[in-house]
Amino acid sequence: MNRKILISLILIATFSLGFAFKTIIINNNANMKKVTGIGGIFFKCKDPEKMTEWYQKHLGLETNAYGAIFEWYEDGERTKKARTQWTPFPEDAQYFGSPQQDYMINYRVENLENLVEELKKEGVTIVDSIETFYYGKFVHILDAEGNKVELWEAVDE
Repeated sequence: MNRKILISLILIATFSLGFAFKTIIINNNANMKKVTGIGGIFFKCKDPEKMTEWYQKHLGLETNAYGAIFEWYEDGERTKKARTQWTPFPEDAQYFGSPQQDYMINYRVENLENLVEELKKEGVTIVDSIETFYYGKFVHILDAEGNKVELWEAVDE
C-alpha cells in the first residue's frame, strides 16, 4: 500500500512539474521580444555616393563610407545606446536578394538564436545561417511576399 501511494505521489509530482515547466516555456516564448527597433534602412539608387552627399548637404546627415548612423537610446533611462544604419546601395546590388527588391529593412532583435528556432517552427523561410561579427549577429529571412529581411542582434556601446 505504501508503495502505491509513493508511486502515485511521484507521478503526480512529475506531471505537475512537467506542466509547470511547459507553462513557463510557453509563456516565455509568447512574451519573447522579437523586434526591438529598426537596425537599418538600405535602398538601391543610381549613384550611392551622390545620394549620400545630397543627404549630407541638404538634410544634415553625418555620413561615413557606409551611409549614416543614427544613435538613440533603447531604454527610458537613457543608459543603453543603440544605432540605426542608413545606407544607399548601387542599383545593381545583389545583397537584397531578388533584383526587383529595391530596399531592405534590418530589424533589431533580441536572442537571435531562439528567434530563428521559433521562426523555423512557424514555417518562415530562413535564407542563410547566423553570422557573427564584433558588432552583432545577423541572419536573413523572407517575409510573406518573398522580400529579404535582415535580423540583427546588435552589440551596441
